[in-house]
Amino acid sequence: MPIAENLRYFESQLQGTGARLVAVTKTHPVALLQEAYDAGARLFGENKVQELVAKQPELPQDIEWHLIGHLQTNKVKYVAPFVHTIQSVDSLKLLQEIEKQAAKHGRVIQCLLQFHIAAEETKFGLSLPEAEEILQSEAYQAMRHVLITGVMGVATNTDDEPHLRREFGELRGYFEQLQARYFAQQPAFREISMGMSSDYRLALEEGSTLIRVGSAIFGARNYGVAG
Repeated sequence: MPIAENLRYFESQLQGTGARLVAVTKTHPVALLQEAYDAGARLFGENKVQELVAKQPELPQDIEWHLIGHLQTNKVKYVAPFVHTIQSVDSLKLLQEIEKQAAKHGRVIQCLLQFHIAAEETKFGLSLPEAEEILQSEAYQAMRHVLITGVMGVATNTDDEPHLRREFGELRGYFEQLQARYFAQQPAFREISMGMSSDYRLALEEGSTLIRVGSAIFGARNYGVAG
């Protein structure tokens, strides 16, 4: 499997955009991740806590790990010692637990607010009023071990380009509104995580700064094999 070749292709697609590639490792074995690392990948995204905790010690320690899947509060403690960014923050309760666990390790964990932009009800995420309620809360304003650096969204699984553009544009709009209202003096608030293997080009055109690509780098997922 030409993982190095696939990575070079995506890096060429990102040239001049300012966006970065998140290599999504879900279900892929450590050997393939090591191959990607050897080819230059340093930013990996994992969907499941169990897989992330199993893979992280087996790989070089300079990897920037992003948790991109839905996160339950009772599992935050397992990733708090090392995770760089949690892209899937969808409640104040979760953010409070991240703050608590990060404090125990003397760390600051970067977080993205996940918005619900897809037509599918099964997807997770906040509405704009819910996000603003978090940012206006005394609990959030007292936090010292989380740093909100942007927004994330999962688009509808569709080939309808105008529909995808609307969803990506909606997420960019949320980012711009939050930036203006709450983060105007905070340059760290700069990430818009949107776009995957099938729709990353549209996402880049709509302002994505982080594209999450798995199958187009590593090949089809094997759901019968653990980590």
